[in-house]
Amino acid sequence: MQNDTQHLLDAANQVILGKAHKIRLALCCLIARGHLLIEDIPGVGKTTLANTLAKLLGLNCQRIQFTSDILPADIIGASVFDAKNFTFKFHPGPLFNQMVLADEINRATPKAQSALLEAMEEQNITVDGKTYPLPSPFFVIATQNPSYQIGTFPLPESQLDRFLMRIELGYPDHDAERLLLKGQSRHSLIESLPVMLTPERLINMQDAVTDIYVSNAVLDYCQAIISFTRESSEYHCGLSPRAGLALLNAAKAWAFMEQRDAVIPEDIQAVLAAVAGHRLRSGNNDSAAIVAPILAKVAVH
Repeated sequence: MQNDTQHLLDAANQVILGKAHKIRLALCCLIARGHLLIEDIPGVGKTTLANTLAKLLGLNCQRIQFTSDILPADIIGASVFDAKNFTFKFHPGPLFNQMVLADEINRATPKAQSALLEAMEEQNITVDGKTYPLPSPFFVIATQNPSYQIGTFPLPESQLDRFLMRIELGYPDHDAERLLLKGQSRHSLIESLPVMLTPERLINMQDAVTDIYVSNAVLDYCQAIISFTRESSEYHCGLSPRAGLALLNAAKAWAFMEQRDAVIPEDIQAVLAAVAGHRLRSGNNDSAAIVAPILAKVAVH
């Protein structure tokens, strides 16, 4: 199954140029049954990445454009009165898809944001006292504009914590941008992509990740990282137990993609910035800079 992920990454790298590590993190997040937050300026490929993964994985994908006037019912759906039968019938919203692209999530009001984030946590939706399960697999990729841009409502820490990972794509390097300028449109390339995994195959991968072995030594290293964030003056508050579980689950998925059946410390280091960067408050907003003190000061035994 691990070979399937490499073939998928190779195909994705033909569309998203020069961002191999970020694409790998995004797929790792999905295999770990997490949700992904991409924070960056408009136009660097956030939507293209989501559509590329959806096509390669054969998932039903729906984009929700978040605006300041969007309502919770626009996201989850609403009950509409059926005059013929004198009953209310629930009409599912765009959230009832296997992959949901929540575009510019921080342009919506907190009430609309909460409608999405509660569904991410519970994996179902309750409307008028009745619970509706969401599809399986279910994966949210949310994009967020930098907080300094006009018309944004920053996500509070409790809602940021619902995302397993946060990544930034950034500008392409010179060679990748030249290929981008000379090549086909990204939309055409996505349309021509084959489906490389079925949803059932993806679920099997997600199940296999839970069987990846974690030794006591690796658990010691993981706990040392968590303890450092709670005790160090570098951070306003440390990683929560849920963040510790997220770090471990992401490391297991990374080990799976590296074709290993056990987690090593390098797996934790590979995903640390993406998992912990948005959960730790410090004087820096760059994920790599936020976790740099951890990598420098927490020893691997």
